[in-house]
Amino acid sequence: MGSGVWSTDVYDAADRYRRSTGKSAFAYSDSGARTVHPKLDPRGAVRESRDSAEHPESISIAVLFDVTGSMGHVPRVLQTKLPKLLGLLLRNGYARDPQILFGAIGDATCDRVPLQIGQFESDNRMDDDLSRIVLEGGGGGQMTESYELALYYMARHTELDCFTRRGRRGYLFVIGDELAYDRVKAREVRNVCGDDLSEDIPIRRIVSEVRRKFDTYYLLPRGASHAGNAKVLDFWRGLLGQNAIELDDPNAVCETIALAVGLGEAAIDLDAGLSDLAAAGSTVAASVSSALAPVERGGRVLSTWGLPTTLHGDDRISRL
Repeated sequence: MGSGVWSTDVYDAADRYRRSTGKSAFAYSDSGARTVHPKLDPRGAVRESRDSAEHPESISIAVLFDVTGSMGHVPRVLQTKLPKLLGLLLRNGYARDPQILFGAIGDATCDRVPLQIGQFESDNRMDDDLSRIVLEGGGGGQMTESYELALYYMARHTELDCFTRRGRRGYLFVIGDELAYDRVKAREVRNVCGDDLSEDIPIRRIVSEVRRKFDTYYLLPRGASHAGNAKVLDFWRGLLGQNAIELDDPNAVCETIALAVGLGEAAIDLDAGLSDLAAAGSTVAASVSSALAPVERGGRVLSTWGLPTTLHGDDRISRL
């Protein structure tokens, strides 16, 4: 997947139509839907990010939101800022052929829709996928959500040409405010994804697996129920190190994602990215700077498994 080209004109036309008709950008959820949209159903599905003549150097970018409790506002913010995200990635040259997947995370112990996964897209179909997400708002109330189930899916149900053809990891951004469960449960994988596992998978093992394929970040935005919670931050920093990021302005999600990709692709340094934000009229540069300064200090890491290209992130990748 990933054909076509993003058009701000198409986005603006769709936005004007929604405003004129009173429709929501999240029409499926706001209609009262309580089941996963067929196009976002992870069961038995693989999401692909492929090279093509149109996009010969695809870079896979996945953005997954916790949509329980206080986190339901984040995808609404991101949807309004899609043009800015794509503008930074494309016009500023942070990534030549970005292909973006959106998805949503709930709680497999109690939610009707614990996992929703769109497709990697290069054009305005990514906005269509956002419109299909159910903003459930539930959650289990135990300061845990099924992030580990989402990480399992991204590790085992995605095919990335940037990784398999060029040895370059994609990017995975998880936006949330709670802990993952301590293991991927075989029963939940069977029910949600359709895979038949012989045993549960400890959280550290699945994190290690997904980080072989994706440069993985956890973003904890201010205003979420557990923003600033030391237990949550320590948990994710224990798994992801400097890539567990506090974001003091939830309106800075798009810009943080764009600059993190730009840094990972060595297209910019942080100062240059902040200058780009200023030139674009952004008001969130201070928040982005605070969030990404530790990431920039972590530097870039060369592949250790025999491929000539550079991998992103703060951890060494073991030989395949």
